[in-house]
Amino acid sequence: MPSIDLNCDCGESFGPWPMGDDAAILPHVTSANVACGGHAGDPSTMRHTVRLCKQLGVAVGAHPGYPDLPGFGRRSMAIAPSEVEDLVLAQIGALAAMAHAEGISLRHVKPHGALYNDATHNPLLAAAIARAVASFNPALVLIGLAGSILLDAGRAAGLRVVGEGFADRAYEPDGRLRNRQVPAAMIDDPQHSLAQALQIALHGQVISYTGNPVSIQAATICIHGDTPAAAQRAAIVRHGLEVAGVVVHAF
Repeated sequence: MPSIDLNCDCGESFGPWPMGDDAAILPHVTSANVACGGHAGDPSTMRHTVRLCKQLGVAVGAHPGYPDLPGFGRRSMAIAPSEVEDLVLAQIGALAAMAHAEGISLRHVKPHGALYNDATHNPLLAAAIARAVASFNPALVLIGLAGSILLDAGRAAGLRVVGEGFADRAYEPDGRLRNRQVPAAMIDDPQHSLAQALQIALHGQVISYTGNPVSIQAATICIHGDTPAAAQRAAIVRHGLEVAGVVVHAF
C-alpha cells in the first residue's frame, strides 16, 4: 500500500503581523516545517506553533531561511557558505529550544524559499546546510527537492534524507520548481493540487508546465501554509489521497 507524508510550512507570522492560518491547516498534515526567525517567525510564534503541533500529533521540523524578513526569505542573498552554516545552525537551535520546552523533539529540517532553491544547484551552499544539520543532531532528517544536490549533500554528511514534491507548485521539464516571478508558478485549484499529489504518491511523477512527465521520487508532499485557501487545499488533498488508498503519515 503506497504511503506519503504531507507537510506544510507554518509558524510564519511575526509579532502582530499574521501569515496563514496554522490552526486550520495543521489538522490536515502530518509534518510541519516551523519558521524559526530567519525569513519569518518570532519566539512566541515558534512556541505557540510547536505547542499546537504537539496537541495535534504533527511531527515538527525546523524551517530555516535567509535572514530576510522584508522579502519573506524568497530573495537570494550573497552570503558565504560558512555564514549560511551558522545561520541555519542558530535557527535550528532556536526552534529546538521551544520544542524542548514543550516536551518534544525536532524530527527534521527543511530550508525555506530562496535558500531551499539555491541549495538545489549550489553544492557549496548545499554542503553548508547539511553540515549545520549534522553538527546539531545527525539523527535529524534533511528534506530537499526530490532529485536535488541538497539530498546528495545530506547523504555525504551522514544524514537521512527525504525527497520532497509539491502539490501547489508548477514544475519545469528539468524537475525544478517554476519561478514564482513568472505566470502559472502556483497551483491555485485544489483539485489540480490533488491530482498532482496523486501523481507523485502513486506514480512517482508530475506533469510539468510544458506538459512533459517528470520523475519525482518523493516521500513527502508540501502544501504552503501562506497561500490563499491553504487549509481547504490541504483538506482536499489529504482526503483525496486517503480515498485513493494512500496511507498518509509522518515519514
